Amino acid sequence: MASNPQRRAALADAGLRVLAATGARGLTHRAVDAEAGVPVGTASNYFRSRDALLGALGERIMERIAPDERRVAELAAREPSVELFTDYVRYIVERTTAQPELTRALIELRLEAVRRPDLARILGGTLRRGYRDDVAFHVAAGLPGGAFEVALLHYAIDGFLLDLLSTSIDAGHHSDQVVSALVSRLVAAAPSAPAAPRHPTDPDQPTPSD
Repeated sequence: MASNPQRRAALADAGLRVLAATGARGLTHRAVDAEAGVPVGTASNYFRSRDALLGALGERIMERIAPDERRVAELAAREPSVELFTDYVRYIVERTTAQPELTRALIELRLEAVRRPDLARILGGTLRRGYRDDVAFHVAAGLPGGAFEVALLHYAIDGFLLDLLSTSIDAGHHSDQVVSALVSRLVAAAPSAPAAPRHPTDPDQPTPSD
């Protein structure tokens, strides 16, 4: 398999453009080659199957919406508090809506994974690693709550982003108001939150015998 990281990233970006324009059904190796302006068969050298291509797009989305290290350092310099937690969440919403096509593409990939078990395995691994990284960051930063609150945050923010970036219920609430209320209510019951369970299908998680 080809291993040029720059070419792989460029092909994934081309794939994301195809996905945004045509949806998952229009995403083929040949379509990616055409979009990237490379010889036919190039994408197949980097992504051996369609599921591998789709899974790579999920990884690329995470890379492109990753937080800016300087912005994170500025936030990390502050004392842990509900207000700081709120500002972290504001930054998540800011990043995921600044490039709306990427967040919409991730939503589409998650829906496609329902119909494609191999994609579900690849994309699921990416999403679960992201969740575990978020929990580790949250705990290390000393923010209110723990793994359960981070999970609840994912559930809530995913729904919020779906509403912001697709057909909306149009409830008329400003996003900053939603984020502030969400965090304050989320951490209110933090002391009684249960620990995060091990995902039974996640190969990256150690078993009790490991």
